[in-house]
Amino acid sequence: MKYAIIESGGKQYKVVEGERVDVDRLAVEPDTELKLEQVLLLVDGDKVDVGTPTVSGISVLAKVEQHVKGPKLIVFKYRPKKRIRVKTGHRQTYTRLIIEQVGDSKSEKAAVVEKPVKVEKTVTAKKPAVEKTVKPEKATPAKKAATTTKTEKKPVAKKVTPAAKTEKKPVAKKTTKTDKK
Repeated sequence: MKYAIIESGGKQYKVVEGERVDVDRLAVEPDTELKLEQVLLLVDGDKVDVGTPTVSGISVLAKVEQHVKGPKLIVFKYRPKKRIRVKTGHRQTYTRLIIEQVGDSKSEKAAVVEKPVKVEKTVTAKKPAVEKTVKPEKATPAKKAATTTKTEKKPVAKKVTPAAKTEKKPVAKKTTKTDKK
């Protein structure tokens, strides 16, 4: 069995002729051929070539099949007792490659040079952020002096104590004709 270990996007992949491999998104159009030269290991039956760090003169020929999205990942941030709940999702984009040839460059097909492609990102309208209410801080005398402005003073209502309600006010005596005699 002939296979190789290649590096693409900082990750290592095992590739075999005729199989499909999903690598991190590459800036190439579908139906183009790539020559991957970052071969770290090549195994051909009993013969093993290990690179330091790469095997020189060896490359892998692959064809870009399509660009695909991976499975949706849910990211949920949670802080107990603080009312923090943030739920977001993410889908990584990948490039699906069909491995056409693994091996020495002498018998390889003529490879097409990578063509950079402009990837346009679609901008979607985001939901408006929910405004959070913030409790005002307790003002210290120094802060009160710094933050006071001219404001209208409201009349203060007089406090009435229960004892004041039960007290009777002196009533003036009414004078009558009989009292004058």
